Amino acid sequence: MKRPSPVVCAGVIVCFAAMLALGKWGPVGAFVDAVRERIAAPPGAMPGGAVPVFAAPEDLCERAAREAPAQRIEPVDARIDPVWKAIPGYDGREADVEATCARIRSMEKDAVLKAGIPWVYRPIHPSVGLEDLPPAPVYRGNPAKPAAALMINVAWGDEHLPAMLNTLEEEGVAATFFLDGTWLSKHRDMAADILARGHELSNHAWSHPMMSRLPESRQREEIAGTEALLKELGAKNLWFAPPSGDYDVRTVRIAHSMGLRTVLWTLDTIDWKNPPPDAVVQKVARRAEPGVLILMHPTDSAKRALPGVIRALREKGLVPGTVSHTLSSERIATAS
Repeated sequence: MKRPSPVVCAGVIVCFAAMLALGKWGPVGAFVDAVRERIAAPPGAMPGGAVPVFAAPEDLCERAAREAPAQRIEPVDARIDPVWKAIPGYDGREADVEATCARIRSMEKDAVLKAGIPWVYRPIHPSVGLEDLPPAPVYRGNPAKPAAALMINVAWGDEHLPAMLNTLEEEGVAATFFLDGTWLSKHRDMAADILARGHELSNHAWSHPMMSRLPESRQREEIAGTEALLKELGAKNLWFAPPSGDYDVRTVRIAHSMGLRTVLWTLDTIDWKNPPPDAVVQKVARRAEPGVLILMHPTDSAKRALPGVIRALREKGLVPGTVSHTLSSERIATAS
């Protein structure tokens, strides 16, 4: 085969150089650009963090190992606050590289390309949890946790409870019902139904007294009597809500000796005054924040406001649920 003359070779080189200078590469040039970027980038990476179309699972696994430290979030210890008293801790997280890589290998290639690295995390628990703190009342959850508790104190009546329970079931929300012992002794079937629906039953003393005005022996009786009925129903209780929010240091200490934390509220709907339901919803929408404990009662106002309250919480990015969920250190998965 006849070799091209030096003049022809020089012409090709000149044309190639001109195309390079003018950026007129066409399909061949685009391919060369892609190869050049691929060579310059770290394994498995591309400009802007995009997953390369031709990335192999092992490339993504290597990338996950490099990026794992940036996924770490430190836990928050429980503490005693001068205003809010006992504040629970909150789990951190770290990337589980081995589990993440296993997920990468198990996924369809197109799914990985669309979603990016499918991180798997494991929790990092606080060094100090709520259970490690000395006896102190709890008024709110950790402000880093986007959760909200619905705490419903029940000491009278039952006419509004069925509708509230139906709303909670329709919305897929569990709440904590603090039951007065006198009410509980007369409404065991309803209490059992509340528990069977997945809600939390907790202690609201026996006869709705002002706890701080009672001698220690009577305070203990008030808590113990209701606790005995809760145990008969199979409830595993952790909390004591003093009636009317009235307590003293003895109350907190006595409840703690019985394995219960004294819990109050962050936001009071004052629904027992029967405000317009819209006013209750607006109050929650305006004042709810991460870790909020919302006090309600089985009233007509609360019954009609409950769907809007749940909607308002979700619109603020909060997960409505029980007191135990809100005050636990368990991390809620978020986009960040």
